[in-house]
Amino acid sequence: VRPTPLQNPRLVAMSLPALALLGLEAPAGEREAAEAEAEAALYFSGNRLLAGSEPAAHCYCGHQFGSFAGQLGDGAAMYLGEVLGPRGERWEIQLKGAGLTPFSRQADGRKVLRSSIREFLCSEAMFHLGIPTTRAGTCVTSDSKVVRDIFYDGNPKSERCTVVLRIASTFIRFGSFEIFKPTDEYTGRKGPSVNRNDIRIQMLDYVISTFYPEIQEAYSDNSIQRNAAFFKEITKRTARLVAEWQCVGFCHGVLNTDNMSIVGLTIDYGPFGFMDRYDPEHICNGSDNTGRYAYNKQPEICKWNLGKLAEALVPELPLEISELILEEEYDAEFEKHYLQKMRKKLGLIQLELEEDSKLVSELLETMNLTGGDFTNIFYLLSSFSVDADPSKLEDFLEKLTSQCASVEELKVAFKPQMDPRQLSMMLMLAQSNPQLFALFGTKANINKELERIEQFSKLQQLTAADLFSRNKKHWKEWLEKYRVRLQKEIESISDTDAWKTDRVKVMNSNNPKYILRNYIAQNAIEAAENGDFSEVRNVLKLLENPFQEAEGFREVKEDAEEEGATATAAACAQETRSRLPYCSKPPLWASELCVT
Repeated sequence: VRPTPLQNPRLVAMSLPALALLGLEAPAGEREAAEAEAEAALYFSGNRLLAGSEPAAHCYCGHQFGSFAGQLGDGAAMYLGEVLGPRGERWEIQLKGAGLTPFSRQADGRKVLRSSIREFLCSEAMFHLGIPTTRAGTCVTSDSKVVRDIFYDGNPKSERCTVVLRIASTFIRFGSFEIFKPTDEYTGRKGPSVNRNDIRIQMLDYVISTFYPEIQEAYSDNSIQRNAAFFKEITKRTARLVAEWQCVGFCHGVLNTDNMSIVGLTIDYGPFGFMDRYDPEHICNGSDNTGRYAYNKQPEICKWNLGKLAEALVPELPLEISELILEEEYDAEFEKHYLQKMRKKLGLIQLELEEDSKLVSELLETMNLTGGDFTNIFYLLSSFSVDADPSKLEDFLEKLTSQCASVEELKVAFKPQMDPRQLSMMLMLAQSNPQLFALFGTKANINKELERIEQFSKLQQLTAADLFSRNKKHWKEWLEKYRVRLQKEIESISDTDAWKTDRVKVMNSNNPKYILRNYIAQNAIEAAENGDFSEVRNVLKLLENPFQEAEGFREVKEDAEEEGATATAAACAQETRSRLPYCSKPPLWASELCVT
């Protein structure tokens, strides 16, 4: 393929740490910086090809929302080639949004500013959080336009074509191995390379020798054993990856088999979201109607996807071998890594006790009951003191409860989603004609709606003071359990002061202060759509230091918003939107954001 040129490409932002992988260094002076920006816009828009580049689009298949979709492939991404980095590492580079490919299907091969800014910022945010991910080097926009119906509601608008430079050791996916799939019994679709086991062997040889060289070396004379060792390793890497996601409240949104990396990276940032208010059933993708990819479903979905990879490796790895590996390794690896990470988040650095798992689930239960902000509550816990006197405990409880959802926020969260007439019709249908009902909805969805109605009516009677004292009671109960557990840590050591310092240090390097919340991304997108890229660059800088107070970022206190209240309503709303601290839980308007 060849990238399709763009009109007047210009740089939105670049990630110097990501570009350094390719041997590209930060420009020295202002003139050099301007030249570098112009050069980046030219090459990383696809308008000019890098020397030696042979652009290609990769063919793959995938199970999408549980059904085999047949041939998919790079519909908007183009592989430019490999770069040998300064440390001798090989990096594949790819332009996403560079125009039509043979796999674009009914689409135009383009991406727009909002989705590109989100992918660019989140790729780098995940890296700096210490989570395996593909990287993003640049984001380049242009004067070329495409039409998009953002919410699929018949309101299309013209948007700027934008390209992201993606960097990874490889972009091969689970779905890359599904091109050999014979006709699927449910969808009737098949892969384009049925019976081409020669290609499957070639791909396995390439993937294992290039990305798992130690496995290739250890089993060079036995391909079944080698393939089993590879499958075991990708199973464990995937389990650890999802455990990392769960520990920062990251929801991928579209965990299809074609969005799963063969080397265990987070790949393909679409309708992702970091969870704000803790809700185990949180769905970040507005078009995931059944909640297949909800936050609490991610671990089991990734295991299901590994099962599909196992099927795709037959006959080079018999199913009885891979299925046994999956059963023996995945859950155990996930639980182990998740609990290790959670212990660090809670500062349990000395002992590993059986009861820790219960303490974690009780914490999450308390967060759920109180509508606690997932990121901010973990961040606050490092300032909890074991030997706090009652007045300090009161202060700490005040801080915790300030991170819980207000009555207004809960009303938005539990607002019924169905028309009452529609609901009563569905309930009648469920009883009179279950088969017909099964085509429209599920018992789970109806029960969830009934639960929502019940919660919503209870909220009508709830005062802010009642909510506050209820939340305070819940947190007081959990903190007592936490204090008892921390006391056990203290009893097992001699130097309490050193332990306190270490505990805070470990907690502060595992509980981020800053994540890419949807409202932060939205503010940056709106500024960029108006021609101001400074907010994208500010947010990038902030996300490069997620665990500490970033230099030069003066956090604005909530009450500062009182100023300027006399301005017009629209200006005031805009003011509030841009002046919230980056570590703040989301403002009420953010609940209206919908990413599909």
